[in-house]
Amino acid sequence: MKPVKSDVHFPTLEANILKHWKDHGIIRKGLDANAEKEPFVFYDGPPFATGLPHYGHLLPGTLKDIVPRYWVMKGKHVERRWGWDCHGLPVEFEMEKELGLSGRPEVEAFGVAKFNEACRGIVQRYTEEWRRIIERTGRWVDFDNAYRTMDTSFMESVWWVFKQ
Repeated sequence: MKPVKSDVHFPTLEANILKHWKDHGIIRKGLDANAEKEPFVFYDGPPFATGLPHYGHLLPGTLKDIVPRYWVMKGKHVERRWGWDCHGLPVEFEMEKELGLSGRPEVEAFGVAKFNEACRGIVQRYTEEWRRIIERTGRWVDFDNAYRTMDTSFMESVWWVFKQ
């Protein structure tokens, strides 16, 4: 092994690693590993789409990366598709705050359909920041085929599970 330099510049090292991964499609290769092998299914609860990542996302995200990597090394295929939790109060609260609304009567006066469309619009607000930060942590996930809990196909799959 080569001796480790004592004057290593970590930001440059990080940039070089990320560039190498991008130039050689390393993340995609890792995600596609064992594609024809038996799957290991790992459900990863998605973060809310209304804010930036913080420590409470990054620490569990490290564990959510370790488990799939382990099973890939054991010969399984693990789909690691990114997702966004778009439902419920966090999105509505963010939109009410942004529009200066407070409560059901004001939302109804604004227009429920218009309010819902505004809520849909903020879901992708932080996508690029999340991608950049999550990639910097070394977590390999498929951002290009992300799902959103507000998508009809996702909601139908949940109803299908309950029906079963």
